[in-house]
Amino acid sequence: MQTLGFLARGLVLGFSIAAPVGPIGVLCIRRTLAEGRAVGLASGLGAAAADGVYGALAAFGLTAVTGLLVDQQLWIRLAGGAFLLYLGITTFLARPAESAARAAGAGVASAFGSTFALTLTNPMTILSFVAAFAGLGLAGGASSPADAVALVFGVVLGSGAWWLLLSGLVSSLRERFDARRMRWVNRLSGAVIAGFGVLALASLAINRRE
Repeated sequence: MQTLGFLARGLVLGFSIAAPVGPIGVLCIRRTLAEGRAVGLASGLGAAAADGVYGALAAFGLTAVTGLLVDQQLWIRLAGGAFLLYLGITTFLARPAESAARAAGAGVASAFGSTFALTLTNPMTILSFVAAFAGLGLAGGASSPADAVALVFGVVLGSGAWWLLLSGLVSSLRERFDARRMRWVNRLSGAVIAGFGVLALASLAINRRE
């Protein structure tokens, strides 16, 4: 029963961390509209998998790895900010497809891999998990390996549930977007994603001055 409690906590935690709309959310929405539900969902699941990695570090109490990530956050965030900026510009300039794209394996894998890497380049995610675990009375990690596994599994399921819900809702509206509207979707989402990249790079410059 205790293990089920850890699973439930992980579900709530994963859903609540995934739900706030940031660059990954914008990217998931845009890809769902442009390339279909499968690609949009794969994008979200890439982020969910990365959440699982960081959740595992916190759940198993791997403080050495957590400390290393925090110490190297300058270079990690620099890579993430540059990636966001590049992704935003290419999205802004992307031309709407003439016909609906098929969810080919390569497209799904690429969508998953890109958001997995992008989420991992945000070391503040691990701090979010550490803080959340501390709030749950788990500052030193879960009490046993089984509880830690249940907690991480719950995080991935909770995060994945959010992306399944989001991609499903957006997919239901897809037929309403013609080429003209998709052009504006590309421009708006590209500008937002690039804006997140600029903010990330600007925050690094401000931190260095301080």
